Amino acid sequence: MRIEIVGHQIEVTPALRDTILAKLDKLGRYSDDLIDGRVTLSVERLDKKIDATLNLSGHTVHAEASDEDMYNAIDQLLDKLVRQVTKHKEKQTQHRSDQSIRTAEAD
Repeated sequence: MRIEIVGHQIEVTPALRDTILAKLDKLGRYSDDLIDGRVTLSVERLDKKIDATLNLSGHTVHAEASDEDMYNAIDQLLDKLVRQVTKHKEKQTQHRSDQSIRTAEAD
């Protein structure tokens, strides 16, 4: 998975980059469909804001989070992304496991 990390009015330090990549690697446990993504870090007055857009095969996931601490915002963002990715995966598996019209009529 290729991730682009961009900072607006903030320098993306190697520690921030490593933390973001390590957290996003955990998303691979929930879905194998991750293709690429873009993470944007920014500062708005006292709050640090992070937003991410991930491209899955056939679906796009977007989440935003803000906090006074950038690392807390990263954790909040990851929680939102995990929720969305698992919801997408559950929809796919449920759709595949539903009975077809022929088998439903035969019962």
